[in-house]
Amino acid sequence: MALRDRSKTSPPGHHVTIEVMVVDDSAVIRQRLKSIIESDPRFRVTLAADPYEAVAMLSRSVPGVIVLDVEMPRMDGLTFLRKLMKQHPMPVVMCTSVAERAVTALEMGAIEVIAKPDWLNAARLPEWSENLLESVRNAARAGKLPLREERPQAASDPRHSADVVLPHAPYIPRATLGEPIVVLGVSTGGVQAIQALLPHFPADAPGMVVVQHMPADFTGAFAERLNNDPRIQLEVVEARHHEPIRRGRVLVIPGGTSHGLVRRHGSGYRVELNEGPPVCLHRPSVEVLFRSAAQAAGPAAAGVIMTGMGDDGAGGLLEMREAGSLTIAQNEATCVVFGMPREAIRRGAARYVAPLDSIPHTIMAWVADPGAGTWH
Repeated sequence: MALRDRSKTSPPGHHVTIEVMVVDDSAVIRQRLKSIIESDPRFRVTLAADPYEAVAMLSRSVPGVIVLDVEMPRMDGLTFLRKLMKQHPMPVVMCTSVAERAVTALEMGAIEVIAKPDWLNAARLPEWSENLLESVRNAARAGKLPLREERPQAASDPRHSADVVLPHAPYIPRATLGEPIVVLGVSTGGVQAIQALLPHFPADAPGMVVVQHMPADFTGAFAERLNNDPRIQLEVVEARHHEPIRRGRVLVIPGGTSHGLVRRHGSGYRVELNEGPPVCLHRPSVEVLFRSAAQAAGPAAAGVIMTGMGDDGAGGLLEMREAGSLTIAQNEATCVVFGMPREAIRRGAARYVAPLDSIPHTIMAWVADPGAGTWH
C-alpha cells in the first residue's frame, strides 16, 4: 500500500486540513461523529462502515487520524487496530465503554480512548463532543501533524489552577526525613510508558502514586493489568481515599472523578481523594499531585513528568524542585508526545531530563543516597 501525505496543504492564510477517518458500523453514529469532528474547520472526515472498507480507503489515501469503534460485525476494532499497528502505524482514537478493551487498545498503540456517550442524554453531549474533539486534536499532534497545541476555551470552562484544590504553601521541614516516595504524572502515550517503566523497579522500591489521564472507570482496569504483569514486581492498585503510600506499592489515582493528593500521616504518607474542579483541564491533575507532594514530603519525594499533551504538572514539578525533591522529565526521543515534559523543562522544573529506561535507575540511585546534595 502506497502511503500518501496525511495532511492537505491549503493556500496561505488558511488552516491546514487534516483528514480524519471514522470507522463505525452505524450509519447514524458515523454521521454524528462527522458533524462533531468537522465543527473544527481543521478537520475533514471520511467514513468507513467497517475495517474492510477502511482498508480499501487506506490504499487510496492515508488519514491523519482514525476514530475507531470496537464492536463491529465483520471485524472488531481491536483486531483491526492490531493489524494496522503492525503494517501502517498511525494515530488512532478508540471509542469503547468497556474498560478492559480500552486498556488493551492503549497497549496496542491507540493514542486516546474515549468512552462511548449516551446519545439520549442531550445535557452531556456538548461535554462529550468537546472531549472527542480534544482527543482527535491530541492524536493529530501525536502524529506530528501541523496542529498547534492549544485548546479553545469557552467562558464556562475556566482553566483552574491548583489553588482551587490546594493553596500554595512552602514545604515545612520535619524533624526526620520520611520514607522516600515517588509521584508520576503522564498522559498521552502513558499506558505504554508506565508498562515499560515499572518492570525496572525492585520489589522494595519506594511507594508510588500515579496520575494517568484516563476516562472514569478505566483506571481500575489499567491498575489490574499492571498488577498482573509478570514482569512487574510491585503491587499495583487503584487508590482509595486515605490509602497508605508504602514501599513496593503503586497507587493509581481513579480517573475522571477526583484529584489525588499526598498527605502526611504519622511518620509516613497517604493518598487523599478530593472532588474539586478540573485543574489544568484535568481531573485528576498532575499539578495537584505534584504540589501536594512538594508540601507534604519535600526532599523525601521524587517527581517524574512523562509523555503527554499540554502543561499539566509543569508548575507542580517546579514547586517540588524548590522544596528539595528529585525532579525528572522524560526526554523527547522516548515520548509519544513531548508536551508536558517540554513545559516542565522550559520552566526549569526538571533537575534531570532522561530517557524512559534511565528513569528507574536515577530514582533508585537517589533512594540509595538521598543526602548526596546533587538532586536539586
